[in-house]
Order: sequence, then C-alpha cells, then structure tokens
Amino acid sequence: MKILPLLPLAHLAAVSSAQGLHDLAVKQGKLFFGTATDTNLFKDEAYMAVLNRTGEFGLVVPENSQKWDATEKTQNQFTFKNPDAVAALAKANNQMMRCHALTWHSQLPSFVSQGTFTPETLTPVIEAHISNTVSHFAGACYSWDVVNEALADDGTLRPSVFSKTLQRDFIPVSFRAAAAADPGAKLYYNDFSLEFNSKKTDAAVKIVSDLKAAGVRIDGMGFQGHFEVGKTPSAAALAKVFSRFTDLGLEVALTELDVRHKSLPAGDAAVQQQARDYAGAVKACVDTAKCVGVVVWEFTDKYSWIPQTFKGQGDACLFDKDMKPKPAYDAVKAVLGGGAAANATATRRVRRRRGD
Repeated sequence: MKILPLLPLAHLAAVSSAQGLHDLAVKQGKLFFGTATDTNLFKDEAYMAVLNRTGEFGLVVPENSQKWDATEKTQNQFTFKNPDAVAALAKANNQMMRCHALTWHSQLPSFVSQGTFTPETLTPVIEAHISNTVSHFAGACYSWDVVNEALADDGTLRPSVFSKTLQRDFIPVSFRAAAAADPGAKLYYNDFSLEFNSKKTDAAVKIVSDLKAAGVRIDGMGFQGHFEVGKTPSAAALAKVFSRFTDLGLEVALTELDVRHKSLPAGDAAVQQQARDYAGAVKACVDTAKCVGVVVWEFTDKYSWIPQTFKGQGDACLFDKDMKPKPAYDAVKAVLGGGAAANATATRRVRRRRGD
C-alpha cells in the first residue's frame, strides 16, 4: 500500500484547534457556535473534554437549571447553585452564556401551575421571578429567552396559567421586567416550528410588532430548530423566514438545533441526509447577516432529550454517544468554511502511517 505524506502531528493539532465550530463561526462574522449543557453532566470526563474545547463551543446554555421550577420552587425562595456552576464554567473557559428561560408554560413550580390568580395577583409573581433571576445573573448572560413557546401551532396563544389569566399581556409584562433587571442582556422570544413560515410564524411576527408598538424592548428571535431528518427547511427557505424578523430590526439565532432520526438504527442514506439538513440550517445563519449564531441542544447523542420525548427516535446530535463527531459535524464544519474533508483526509493519513 502506498504511504501518503505524513502531516506533522503538531500541525494537525493546530489545524483542528483553529477550525473548531465556534472559531469558524466567528470567522464568518457570527458571535458564537454553542451548546446546551448542565451541571448533571459535569462529572463525565469524556463529555467535559469536548465541552471545554472553546474553539468548538464558544457559548453554553443551561438546559434546565435556570427554569422556574429549578430556581424558585417555593415562592420567593431562590436557588441558583446549579446555574451558577454553569456560569462559573463559562467564565473560566471564556465562553459566552445564553440564559434560558423565564416565562414558559412548562417546568413550573406548583405554586404557579396550580395557583388561583387574577391579573392583579399573577403579574407581580411574574415580575418578582424575572427580576430576581435576571438580576442575579446580570452581566453574565449574553441573552435571555424571556418568553418561551407562548404560541400553539395554529398561531393562537398556547393554553397556560399565563395566557388564561393575562391573555397576551403576560408577554410585555415579562419583557419589561427583564429589561429593567439587566439592561445589557439581549431579550429574546424563543419558539419551535417558526421555521416553516406558518400561522405560528405570523403570530410571532405580531408579538414583535405589538411589543415594539408599545415601546417594549425585544432584541432577538430564537428559532429552536428541532427538526426531523428529511423534513428540515432548505437554507434559502429558512433564511427567508429569518428575514421577516430581521426586517423588524431583530437579530436572530438558531437556539436549540438538533435533527432527529425518526427510526433507529439510521441507515447510511439517512445519516447523509441528516448531514445535509444540519448543513442547510447552519448555512441559513451564515447567509443572514443578523443571525448571530447557532446553539445545538446538546452536542452528543448520549445526553440528547429526544429519546425520552419521541419514543424510538434519536441520534439527533453532531457527536455520537462516544463523543465522536458524525458526518453531520463534518457537514457543518464545511459550511462554516472549515475544509472538513481535508482535515479528515489528513487524519486518515496519520492513522495509516501509524498502522492504526
């Protein structure tokens, strides 16, 4: 067998380090390529070895530990130990942090979800929670998902204690409270299935327009990007949806990106389609000047939320359960200008020379 030229290991390491997803995204004019994480995973050394690659992930998001049931389980008693640990990791690694999420219908403490409220009694509960939580992290959060998933798929308000009591008014109440608590944080509305330019997208546009008309600050629209292999919008279609919000003066971001296989194990064709789907979503951000970055909702299949939520589905992440990058990772790297194919070839050359 012909021995191909050996790329010096030191050079290979430098190339790999220089071409992590975050570093490449920054070269494309983005602020970050990041991942969700949380403190329950911090004891997994293999996981942390990837998470701590700051060239790979320049931003982290606490997946669950900043949600209402985790921070204020009992009214007016706040606990921030776990999200503080995420913030400390981000600070130590010089990573940014997106903060998530303040007003959401799910993962609520019982005093909220089972409470009996009037508009006059629920409003100060929302304001107190947001004021205490956001002020605690003031200066640490690039952005906050202030209101999360307020819309049903048909564009109406999702039923919740907030909408049933306050109708649409809980949205400006939440944004005003967040703006007062940390004037330096970007304030986002965050939701799923906005990417398909549907009635839900129209309703999100109206949320933005109504807030702006009322003089309430909103800075960004978060597109969660929870997709299914083969059903992901094209880069052009997604960029067109982004433009509906950037035209209103907002920045946008892909905030929870994953692309799940509907059935497992996935065949080669499905694996390659997943790679194309990931690449298309990231390309939409690359092609949109006011798309500030991409966050994946966990980088490894080992800790993805998908299998617990969608029975029989999964393998939705860029890395497999053994923390090895998948074809989707290479596709994303290529879209970001990383020359993934060349790097993979160089790695194979080193292994062949060694006889691995």
